[in-house]
This record gives sequence, structure tokens and C-alpha cells, in this order.
Amino acid sequence: MALGLTFLTVSKLTWGLGIVVVLSGAGIAQQVNRLDQINSFNEAVMTSDPPKTDKLSYEAKYAQAYWLAKKEYYKESTKLFTGLTQTSTASNRAAVFHNIGNMFFLKALRVDSGNDLRARDEVEYLLSEAKTAYKKAVKLDNSNWGTRRNLDRVLSLLPEVPTPGMSDSDSPGMIMSNIPVGLP
Repeated sequence: MALGLTFLTVSKLTWGLGIVVVLSGAGIAQQVNRLDQINSFNEAVMTSDPPKTDKLSYEAKYAQAYWLAKKEYYKESTKLFTGLTQTSTASNRAAVFHNIGNMFFLKALRVDSGNDLRARDEVEYLLSEAKTAYKKAVKLDNSNWGTRRNLDRVLSLLPEVPTPGMSDSDSPGMIMSNIPVGLP
């Protein structure tokens, strides 16, 4: 009933299994360390602190841009989000464009336009930028209802046709210095 495994001795089998145990223990220790890093990363993101690990990851940059936008540092946040538009997955790019659209939309809502033409132009510019970002997000991921709803809201706030002569040019109603708007 011999199997013919004369090269396999008890000593060799013990050493082989010992090596497997040591390698398995090292793998388990590495995985436990990685789980600890992930938990500390998630805690840092939740409290808007910069993470100590994975500083160059997509998630870290996204979280940093998100918190900058929450604190109304829109310029810095837009730069970070724009850098993330080159990511690999369409859903990640759609999320980035959605947040860029949100920043422009919120900034437009906060501008007190009143009767000031410059403020109205700024609001129109911000809303058109939000529209562009939301359209890109919908093109990449049409299933996000939040993006679609925000795009609809922006479109309802934008004028159908840009108002000619309503800029910081000569006077309202004039397109090119002395050519009146409309039919004679």
C-alpha cells in the first residue's frame, strides 16, 4: 500500500507546512494593517481631515475637493475636480461633473443680482457653466436622477435666448454701440 513518495519525509513535510503557516500569518497581518489604514482613511474623510494614507488616490482627491466645495472654496475645489475628470470609469467622471455643476449652481444661487446687469451676467454665466457640467454628467451616466433634476432646474432658470445687449457694453438694448435691438 505504499504510494511511492520516498522523497517526501516527515521532516520535509513539517518544514513545508511551517513555511505555509508563516506566509499565511504574514498575509493576514498585512490585510489587518490595510483594514486599519482604510478605517483611518474613512474617519479622516468623514471629519474633513486630510487622510494620512492613500493621499494620491482618487478617493482622497475627491474627498478633499468635496470638502473644499462645502467650505465654499470653489476655485480650489474646481481645480481638484477638473483634475479628476481624467479618471478611468464613466461613473467616477459623472460624479465629478455632477459636483462641478453643483458648485456653479450654488454659487449662482448665492449671487444677489437685483437690477445689477453685471450680477445678472455673472449668474447667467454660472448657470450656463452648471448646465454644461450637468450635461456632461448625464451623458456619462444617465441613471443619476439627481443630476437630471438639477439640469432641469438650471434650464428653467436660464433664459431661452441670451439677452442681446445685456452686458457691460454701452447701454441695454444696444448690440453694437449704435445698432438697436429688434425691427425698425
